[in-house]
Amino acid sequence: MRGHTNENGLKLSVLDLATIYNAESVTQTLNNSAELVQLADKLGYTRYWFAEHHNTKHQISTSPDLLAAHTAALTEHIRIGSGGVMLPNHSPLKVVENFSLLEGLHPGRIDLGMGRAPGTDGMTALALRRSREAVNSDQSGELLNELLAYFTGDFRDDHPFANITPTPDRSLQPELFMLGSSDGGRQIASQFGLGYAFAGQINPDWAVPVLQNYRKQFQPSKFMSEPYSILSIIVVCAETDEEAAYYAAPAELQWVRWGTGQFQYAPPTLEEAAAHTYTQEEEMVRQQNKGRFIIGSVDTVKEQIMQLQEDAQIDELMVLNMITDKEARHQSFSLLADAFQLSSNTSN
Repeated sequence: MRGHTNENGLKLSVLDLATIYNAESVTQTLNNSAELVQLADKLGYTRYWFAEHHNTKHQISTSPDLLAAHTAALTEHIRIGSGGVMLPNHSPLKVVENFSLLEGLHPGRIDLGMGRAPGTDGMTALALRRSREAVNSDQSGELLNELLAYFTGDFRDDHPFANITPTPDRSLQPELFMLGSSDGGRQIASQFGLGYAFAGQINPDWAVPVLQNYRKQFQPSKFMSEPYSILSIIVVCAETDEEAAYYAAPAELQWVRWGTGQFQYAPPTLEEAAAHTYTQEEEMVRQQNKGRFIIGSVDTVKEQIMQLQEDAQIDELMVLNMITDKEARHQSFSLLADAFQLSSNTSN
């Protein structure tokens, strides 16, 4: 698996929500993602994933497979994939077709991360799925079983889809991961022998116990013989702690707004965040959000990351950056790469 392992055995990767910052155009936002994935490839990051969100005013990450196809063609080494494809929104057959095709185009470089939630509101979920019955029922287990059976060919003989061929070459299989922010996704990943990625930015208090349980209860499978765990979290790194705090301020304010029901606002600019005066309620939420972030100088950030690695027993940290300034965003990833000596290994 590509990506440098430092002396503590940790790899670093990138999670991208394709967020529109500073009133940029959609095209500029997508260009920013293309530039960042090329930088991550050059710096030695292991993988770069795109999330799936729908009906959002300030994100354009609706189609991880399309973004993966575009960015995989722009890079040479880094693994590209979804963090993740939301299974309730898609036909398992079409997901397998798309990601098998991507694997054929970019052998050994494609990941399929899968989530159990729709990644959107109820009405948008209905628009995607065209069935109130499907929206109101939890079919994630059935959808996952079907998807895995397309990859392995392990349908029952009497299954109506047993004779469907999603690809002429069944070896065109991406690396498979289950996503989660609670224990439900962990149980599935452990049971089915899949990689597991925990969204620490969503539920930081659960990260350590859930990831520990994944490793303890993992059952080997055709997909993975040993457990492989990823923790995603927001990381803002700069030359000094003070500079990092400045560049992290927009993300902190945005999470406070989400936590207090203020969804109408665009992602704040650096200037807006610096000038904002927190109310008592907002400051309380801000303090509660501290676990979602790692913010600071190289030494500060590296120390916290290595502690997380030890506590959660993870193989990989996936960085959600959320820095609104492009130059500072790139610097943050470069500083992290230097701190963990990523560029010293660019082999597959």
